[in-house]
Amino acid sequence: MTVEVKVPILPESVADAIIATWHKKPGDVVKREENLVDLETDKVVLEVPSPVDGVLVSIIKQTGDSVTSQELIATIAEGTAAAAPAPASPSPESRVPSSGSIDQAPSVRRIAAETGIDPAAVEGSGRGGRVTKEDMLKAQAPAPAAAPAPGKAVAPVPAPSTAISVPAGARAEQRVPMTRLRARIAERMMQSKNSIAMLTSFNEINMKPVMDLRKKYAETFEKVHGVKLGFMSFFVKACTEALKLHPIVNASVDGNDIIYHAYQDIGVAVATDKGLVVPVLRNTDSLSLADMEKAIGGFAKQAREGGLQLEDLQGGTFTITNGGVFGSLFSTPIVNPPQSAILGMHAIKERAVVEDGQVVARPMMYVAISYDHRIIDGKDAVLFLVAVKNFLEDPVRLMLHL
Repeated sequence: MTVEVKVPILPESVADAIIATWHKKPGDVVKREENLVDLETDKVVLEVPSPVDGVLVSIIKQTGDSVTSQELIATIAEGTAAAAPAPASPSPESRVPSSGSIDQAPSVRRIAAETGIDPAAVEGSGRGGRVTKEDMLKAQAPAPAAAPAPGKAVAPVPAPSTAISVPAGARAEQRVPMTRLRARIAERMMQSKNSIAMLTSFNEINMKPVMDLRKKYAETFEKVHGVKLGFMSFFVKACTEALKLHPIVNASVDGNDIIYHAYQDIGVAVATDKGLVVPVLRNTDSLSLADMEKAIGGFAKQAREGGLQLEDLQGGTFTITNGGVFGSLFSTPIVNPPQSAILGMHAIKERAVVEDGQVVARPMMYVAISYDHRIIDGKDAVLFLVAVKNFLEDPVRLMLHL
C-alpha cells in the first residue's frame, strides 16, 4: 500500500514553508514517527515524521522548494523493504555525494563544492549537530592575499553575523539574502508601523526591593524549585496584575471591533542568532514565579536549539521585551500586532534619587510601554505603567495580590 506524505496543516499566520533538509532518500527504510524532512517556516523549523513503517518510494518536493499546507511531498510503500517497489530513477537528493552531505542544506553543499571544505569535518551548530551555512562560512580560513591591485585589498568572506575586517583604507561589501525569519520580522515591523497609531510612554522603577527579595531568597528558591529566580518572572507577574486592572491594554483590534481577552497570555521576546522570537506564556494569572522561570528558561533553550513549536509562538495578548540584557538604557519597543501594547525593560543603573528629602543612590530601570492609541488612551497606558511600577517597588503586594 502506498502512503502519501503531506505538509502538516500550517497556521493561518504561516503562508508556506521551504523544504530545508531531507533525511532520507528514495529506497531508504523508514520507521513510523522517524523524521523524514525538515520544513523551514518564517518562525520555526518543523519536522515531518513518517506516518508508517515502510520504504520511501519517491520524493516529490526537493530541497529548496516552497510548499503549502497538505501539499504532497513524498510517498512511502508501507511494509517491509522487500515488499517496496524501487524508485524508477534516482532523485536529485539520492545523487548527492557522500560524507553525510545528504543531510546538508543546498547552501552548505554549494560552499563545500566551491571551497573544498568537507562538511563532515565542520562542527555543526544546527539541530542535531547538523552543519549550517554559517558554520561553513566560519570554517573558511582566510585566504592569503595574492598581489592585490593598488588601492584594493582582498578580504575573506565572513559569516553574515561577523563584522567585515579589512586593512585600513580598503573598501569591501558583502551581500547576503535575508533569512525567512528576518524577512518575517521586517514584514511584521512594517505592518505594525503602517497599521497602528503607536505612542510610547515612560516611567522608571526602583529595583532595590525586588533585588533585595531575590538576594534574600535566591538560594532557597533554587533549592526548592530547581530553577533560578530572575527578574523576568517578577515583570510577568506585575504585568499580569496590571492587565487585570486595565483590561483595555490586554485587548486587540479586529476591524471596527475591540476584543477584550479574559485571560493573560504574555509573550516574552527571546533573541536568537537568527532573530527575535516571542514564545507565549499561557494563562499567566495561574502561574507561580517558579512556573514562569521554568517556562521562560525552557523557551530560551528551545529557541537557541531550534526546538520551538509553532503553537509556542501563536497568540499572545501582551508582550514583554528586555533590551537591558544587551545594555539598552532607553528605547521605544514596537507593538506586535494584533496585540495593542508591549512593555520594554532596560538596563538597571544606579542613579541619584530623592527619598524622604535625601539624595540617595538606587538601582533604577527605565520602562516603556508602546501602545495602539486607536483604542488605548494615554491615561490607561500611564496608569498601567504606574501599576507595574507600584507592584515591583512593593513586591509583597504583588505576592499577596493587593
